[in-house]
Amino acid sequence: MEIKKLGEFGLIERLTSLLKIEDKDVVVGFGDDCACVNIEGKLILFSSDIQIEEVHFIKEKISPEDLGWKLISVNVSDIVACGGKARWGLISIAVPENIELEYIQRVYTGIKDALDFYKFSIIGGNTSRSDKIVLDFFITGETKRFISRSGAKEGDYIYVSGHTGLSRAGLELLLMDKERYEEWEKKIIFFHTRPVARIDFVDTVQNANSCIDISDGLVGDLGHVEKQSKVKIVLEKEKLPVHPLLEKFCKTYNKNPYEYILYGGEDYQLAFTTPEKQDKGFLIGYVERGKGIFLKDKNKISKLQERGFEHI
Repeated sequence: MEIKKLGEFGLIERLTSLLKIEDKDVVVGFGDDCACVNIEGKLILFSSDIQIEEVHFIKEKISPEDLGWKLISVNVSDIVACGGKARWGLISIAVPENIELEYIQRVYTGIKDALDFYKFSIIGGNTSRSDKIVLDFFITGETKRFISRSGAKEGDYIYVSGHTGLSRAGLELLLMDKERYEEWEKKIIFFHTRPVARIDFVDTVQNANSCIDISDGLVGDLGHVEKQSKVKIVLEKEKLPVHPLLEKFCKTYNKNPYEYILYGGEDYQLAFTTPEKQDKGFLIGYVERGKGIFLKDKNKISKLQERGFEHI
């Protein structure tokens, strides 16, 4: 069977079923934003993410500085989603032989800017050769309490840390290959090329029952929470935040903003559920007994198609 018929998550399920975790110190293994290990009473988080040319980015469409920044941010976002803070990282790069040194140095300038912003260090790594640019980052963090995707409970409120849909709009603008972009369009593109992990929500997440970072789309990622928590998720359309820039983009290019809000990827906001109402973030729905993800539009409730971005 070709792996494209399985899809990304089908492949993950097949592969991880071959690897049994028997170490009693492993608190959480496969299936969450991070793995978690109890090391002498401390909960240490482990995660990794990768940026591959022509899979995750188009070299001509993103500055090397932004590429370096994005590599770090998407990894930190996983740590935050589990209620933790980043501590150390390891980086492996594979690049073509004919790539200019200046380009890679500029990527590392972006990496350094992100490390300074998130306040942690890279302490090692590896280099190799490849036909395309490959940037692979392994990150560790620490948390007082591990927040998983499987903790959502009936009666929880559902929050999102910020606006979704802007990154997808930014990518589409980049792919238009316009000779000149309006200033408002450049601002939207910035959401795609230079995302910021929501480290300002760590304390809020620590009080949540469940959390996930939004990398594959709001509905797609909440689908992981729904399945692993074995609950029903109801999103309220009138409460979904619509960013003014996304609204302008959709009016200009005749798009439906809710398609972007619900299914746009790479926003790296946080979706979390809590037993009590919060002061931070946008309240967008609630958790019930049952299964599936639904959209409530006034008095009408309809089931949402659970789809998200897959790399395979």
